Amino acid sequence: MCGIAGLAQRSVGPDDRERVRQMCELITHRGPDGDGFYFGDSAALGMRRLAIIDVQTGGQPIYNEDQSICVVFNGEILSRPA
Repeated sequence: MCGIAGLAQRSVGPDDRERVRQMCELITHRGPDGDGFYFGDSAALGMRRLAIIDVQTGGQPIYNEDQSICVVFNGEILSRPA
């Protein structure tokens, strides 16, 4: 199972980014296959990945086309043919 950590607050500074990195280090056992981070003005997100499904392209965080939206989650996205 993967692991997710983060902070949401008025502003995110260098100490907050380091705190999220440390949180992810503490849950390495939940996802030993990789990590990913997003650091914005008011949010810091981190995740640890257990690569069982979609090993090659399942890295996170995931962004929309113009990178204005970012998400980390435990699951998968399935696409349907049009």
